[in-house]
Formats: sequence, structure tokens, C-alpha cells
Amino acid sequence: MAFADPKNNIDQLGRIEGMKIADFGAGTGAYSIPLAKKVGDSGRVYAIEVQKSFLLNISTAALQENLTNVKVLWGDIEILGSSGLADQIIDIVVIANVFFSVEDKKEVVAEASRVLVPKGQILFIDWKDSYGGVGPQPDMVVSPEKTRELFEQGGFFLEKEFPAGDHHYGFIFTKK
Repeated sequence: MAFADPKNNIDQLGRIEGMKIADFGAGTGAYSIPLAKKVGDSGRVYAIEVQKSFLLNISTAALQENLTNVKVLWGDIEILGSSGLADQIIDIVVIANVFFSVEDKKEVVAEASRVLVPKGQILFIDWKDSYGGVGPQPDMVVSPEKTRELFEQGGFFLEKEFPAGDHHYGFIFTKK
């Protein structure tokens, strides 16, 4: 398979043109930019990140790609209401390669639930192991079972499970 490929993982969602998507912990924009291309001019991607320097990088990348549908937001996804998004306005939340690094995982699930429309979905990607110093430390890896438990407790059901790369797992959760 190879390393996690954002485009392949996004394809797991099917058709997303015109949707509103929030990229929680957007980082360098590895998911935000391809998402913006797939949702098209009628869609919108909100790149939410706590590190302001990353937001500048995403804005620059969007400009270079002539993408006008990316909005960067400074926010802490571990604090309910801090994403900067209103209640129930997002069709899909992407949580990719960030869950292992957040302390309050239940708050991340709660914030995703708050911003999602009824029956909204989560594209979840994270490390399944510690890969030679590239991924998280072994004690920071969140197992697929623990992830599923946290989302099910937070009001979601597992729609789909898929291999997201040699060292990553992927889920699509749907809000009940």
C-alpha cells in the first residue's frame, strides 16, 4: 500500500462536491488543499489549527492553487466551541493524524459533534503504530478499538473502516 495518501483517503467519502468540510488540526494543509479541490467552488473547507504559522502556510498554498474556498481559522479543537464554527453547519469533519497528539480526545469528539449537521460524517485517519521515529511515540498511539469506543460514546456509529496506509487506519463515522 504505502504511506497514507490524503487523496486516496478523501476518496473514501465518495462525492463531496458542494459540501462544507472542517479539517480539525489542519497542520500543513495535507488534507485541506485536496479537499478544497474536491468540494469545488460551491463547497467550503475550514482549516482549523492552533499553530498560527501553519494557517499562513495553508493560506499561501490555497492562493498558489487559486482556491478561494478555503478559510483558515485559528482554534483549539480540544475546547468545546473554540473551532470558530457555528453549531450544525458542517457536513464532514476531517480528523487526520492529530488524534494521537491531543490530550482531551473526548472534547475533540464533542466539538466535532457540535459543528456537524445531523447525519454528518467524520473522516478519521490516525497512526496504527510508531513508525521508526516518524510517527508518534508508541505510548501515544491510539488503537482503532479505543478510537471507535470514544466516537461511539460521543454519539457516532461506524459507517466504514478502511486501510489508510501501511501505518495508518481509517474510519468514517456518522453522527446519530
